[in-house]
Amino acid sequence: MPNELLFVLSVLVYLGSVLLLYRLFGKNGLFAFAIFGTLLGNIAVCKCVDLFGLSTTAGNVLYASTFLVTDILSEKYGKKEARNAVLYSFSVMLLWLLGTQLILLFTPNANDYVNESLVTVFGLVPRITIASLTGFICSQNIDVFLYHFIWKKTGDGKSKLWLRNNGSTLISQAVDTVIFTFLAFWGTYPTGVFFSILITTYLFKAVVALVDTPFIYLARMIRPGGEKNE
Repeated sequence: MPNELLFVLSVLVYLGSVLLLYRLFGKNGLFAFAIFGTLLGNIAVCKCVDLFGLSTTAGNVLYASTFLVTDILSEKYGKKEARNAVLYSFSVMLLWLLGTQLILLFTPNANDYVNESLVTVFGLVPRITIASLTGFICSQNIDVFLYHFIWKKTGDGKSKLWLRNNGSTLISQAVDTVIFTFLAFWGTYPTGVFFSILITTYLFKAVVALVDTPFIYLARMIRPGGEKNE
């Protein structure tokens, strides 16, 4: 299957999954997706792919989808719950960093056949995770702040939902992309490839941010399972 088709499919699957988990489990489903997205995104971002003739990473869609989560939480539950999602994801990523490195410390026996693969993947975890943690905590807090700042300036109307959603996400995604890309990949790729990844990473995240607009409108109408209508 072409990468371009997989990109479109991934956008629909991940954004749709956010709404499904929210419908089934309420805000706990959103917390679960935020954690899932940041963990798997840390692995997927290590894989370089070509999309529409541009070099980028495979984790962009998944990671960008977590910004829909914080925007829904901001919209339906307020700033505190949106920041809780950031805190939960940040804490789990710290445990992920610790756990993967502990696994690598064990000496494999003669029957082992996966250690080399684990070393290849988990060996990249410290730099990738530290870069991701730094970008994540900065950008997600900026996203929450800007969402509510725009909200206060434009009012609570549904007609301005697209503005607070896209305005906060597009700016915070730019911050995340610059921080993460420099900390994770500077010096590991030729300069031309590095800046190509930097630009295209933001480009594809921005696409997801724009595409998720109808999803947040749908989320506003959802009555989550097990919760009273907000």
